[in-house]
Amino acid sequence: MAFQGVDHVVVRVADMDSAIDGYSKLLDMTPDLKHSDDLKADQAFFHFDNGTFLELISPTDDSSPIAGSLKKLGDGIHTVAFAVDDARETVADLDGKGIRTIGGAFVHPAAANGVLVQLSEK
Repeated sequence: MAFQGVDHVVVRVADMDSAIDGYSKLLDMTPDLKHSDDLKADQAFFHFDNGTFLELISPTDDSSPIAGSLKKLGDGIHTVAFAVDDARETVADLDGKGIRTIGGAFVHPAAANGVLVQLSEK
């Protein structure tokens, strides 16, 4: 198992327009905007020269998997994604240490202080 560093961070937001405005000013960048039908959410991506990115995500429907977290926890960090050499091997190693993984490439938020950890194979 080899963690290479942070790949990206996802911030859940209730007001996407306000969040885009704030982060655009902070970072002096314009994001790429997308909509995910699967997540039922709007997304804004701020890409950095080193290959990492910041993603803002806002649910567009109450059935979005993001909506529950937003309602329960409010705006804030939703996911920290770490670049790993081999996601399957990393999950097996974490499972062997008793760390709860979900969905084949995630660490359950209960095992990471309320933050969903994603294992992003690079």
